[in-house]
Amino acid sequence: MKKTFFYAAMLTLTMGTYAQIKTPAASPSQEIEQKVGLTDVTVEYSRPSMKGRTIFGDLVPYDKLWRTGANKNTIITFSDDVIVGGKELKAGSYSVFTKPGAVNWDVYFYTDTENWGTPEKWDDSKVAATLNAKTYAMPMPVETFTLSFDDLKNDGASLGIMWDKTYVAVPFTTMTDKMVTSSIETVMNGPSGGDYYNAAVYYLENGKDINKAKEWIDKAVASNDKAFWYKRQQSLIYAKAGDKKGAIKAAKESMAQAQEQGNMDYVALNKKSLKEWGAI
Repeated sequence: MKKTFFYAAMLTLTMGTYAQIKTPAASPSQEIEQKVGLTDVTVEYSRPSMKGRTIFGDLVPYDKLWRTGANKNTIITFSDDVIVGGKELKAGSYSVFTKPGAVNWDVYFYTDTENWGTPEKWDDSKVAATLNAKTYAMPMPVETFTLSFDDLKNDGASLGIMWDKTYVAVPFTTMTDKMVTSSIETVMNGPSGGDYYNAAVYYLENGKDINKAKEWIDKAVASNDKAFWYKRQQSLIYAKAGDKKGAIKAAKESMAQAQEQGNMDYVALNKKSLKEWGAI
């Protein structure tokens, strides 16, 4: 009986030791995502509430560096390069620090994202971009600190900052036009030599239309006459297509170029094929 009571007491004590009371976070975290043109933009931040307090000029002092939220500093991530304040920001993650003012805010994109609040020692060399943004008065207060993606366009948007009766827009520009133009040029120029090469080898190795493979390997070789590995596959495709003369010619060219470029493996492969075809 005593043992039973002892074990029951120990179990109760153990459960009490590991029990945890869960309560809502004072400043809940949020993550927002937005596709801007072709660029993915993500923001991670914590959201304090007013709770009857005076915010700007009091809880958040004017002209002092602010983490732009609560808890760990706010982090914005761009999947591609963007432009902020006339300066190019490389794809990656940045802390967003601000220095609120009554009329304008200074906004900083900081390369160090491992801060709880503001950095202990500010390092100007880590400021990747900065800009000065105008404040706008809102007709009604926003109770909880809110970030948003506003003014969405194909080539940019604004990171909106809202709290109390203050709104600030932080614009950024994406490289959408450059990315789309590059894509158009690539597609309109047609397949590359490597595309033709890969398609031809696939057709050869999988017993598909050998004449189509021959057409594609010729285009690949035309795009890069010094690629001895292209000519090696060309010789095999020609042989498979019944063009022995063409196969021998391609193999000899491949072997000579491989010899010149110091690739003895390809020299040996071509020499073996040429022996099989009675060329040496």
